[in-house]
Amino acid sequence: MTSEVQICNRALQKMGAKRIVSLSENSRNARSMNVAYTSVRDDLLRSHPWSCAIKRVQLAADPAEPDFTFARKFELPSDWLRMLPRDPSVNYNDTDWTIEERWVLTNDSAPLEIRYIFRLVDPTKMDSSFREALSARLAVETCEEITQSNTKYQLLASWYKNAIASARRTNAIEKFVPAQPTDDTWITARI
Repeated sequence: MTSEVQICNRALQKMGAKRIVSLSENSRNARSMNVAYTSVRDDLLRSHPWSCAIKRVQLAADPAEPDFTFARKFELPSDWLRMLPRDPSVNYNDTDWTIEERWVLTNDSAPLEIRYIFRLVDPTKMDSSFREALSARLAVETCEEITQSNTKYQLLASWYKNAIASARRTNAIEKFVPAQPTDDTWITARI
């Protein structure tokens, strides 16, 4: 079973640093990983539509209307990180909404159907390629503090580049519906 500590220990292993038993232990490596883990994980989740971190929900309209421009507002889920197109086969937003604070403002009727990247906190539900990319990113982010080595940083940056490319490629292959490129106005102008 994979845990946050195992992901961090993979990063420490690549750095050649001492491993940890817990993120709350009193050691420089644990403190560094503890500070970095949540923000690095959320940033990596937000950076790409990872299959393991996509949810679909229907949002109920809030009884209070927005002050102007839009007719309705919908509160975003507490685990929301990034909005995705409702239809996974398109590369554009097919709704007329905007996000302000933790609200979706729109003229669409309720319930509002959305797909989004959620804050995936359970490492056992993360794809193994994503976990490897997360370990690599943690190693890069904490390398300076833990190793003080520019050479090690360069090696870890290369590892991250390969790990993230591999994870994205694997994730793309597993998509059921390939995303279609948006039509260019140069092409559609003559239709």
